[in-house]
Amino acid sequence: MRFDCHMHTHLCGHAHGRPEEYVHKAQERGINLITFTCHIPMEGNGFLQEGIRMNRSELSYYKVLVKRAQETGESLGIQVLYGIEAEVFPEDERLASMKELLKEESFDFILGSLHHQLPVYRRWLNKHRMRSDREIIHAYFQHLGDGAASGCYHSMSHPDLIRIYGTVDWFEPADHEAIIKKFLETLVENKVCMEVNTSGLSKGVYEVHPDPLILRWAQALGVHLTLGSDSHRPEQIGQHFPNVLQLLDNIGFSSLSYFKQGYRIEVPMNEILTEHQGNR
Repeated sequence: MRFDCHMHTHLCGHAHGRPEEYVHKAQERGINLITFTCHIPMEGNGFLQEGIRMNRSELSYYKVLVKRAQETGESLGIQVLYGIEAEVFPEDERLASMKELLKEESFDFILGSLHHQLPVYRRWLNKHRMRSDREIIHAYFQHLGDGAASGCYHSMSHPDLIRIYGTVDWFEPADHEAIIKKFLETLVENKVCMEVNTSGLSKGVYEVHPDPLILRWAQALGVHLTLGSDSHRPEQIGQHFPNVLQLLDNIGFSSLSYFKQGYRIEVPMNEILTEHQGNR
């Protein structure tokens, strides 16, 4: 099985293409399971809405869009799952309505993302006098770990996003080994996955999220992985997968996971690699 578990719809305001187009592109690329994970609504609590995420009133339409994609997928032999990209934030009260929504909706898959570039997070950093790169990076990974321990998310998305978008000037994983390993250990303790997000190879420092060094630490600690392209256009589905799959195999990961109805399903790496080679 080959799968891509992170893609968006136009409802987030910064993605393009109809969900059915994503399904057709998946078929073209030999991917037989995809999960839509549009940004969750976050109204009334300081998070930006327009151009970032759907409004709460649009959630029912999002479900319709995914349903249409599922119908298209059935005709093409592609499984389409219903997911969401939820927010991580250090002030739990700001997430109360979001957590209620996560309980109400029957999402197959819930990503947890800390978008440090949002003004609401940067205001938190300023309020708590987080000034140096080291302080900010340590706060960021602590908050990711707190998110993993919360029980809200199945996988933590693009975990070293802090390296881009200008919140810090420089990020070198080796300089922050202790706090990053603490985050990875929290994932294992709480049976939460870490996402390998291939969009990192197309922006910023042009390296996969997370950095290969973090991936090596994760493998040694027994972290399970999900895989996603973070597609905002149909042509981005499966982007950089051949190189990233080979990297993960070389590091020593024996499987990847996806989620259906909230349950983790593990697929052996050799099966994924064999299917990939057969679809070249």
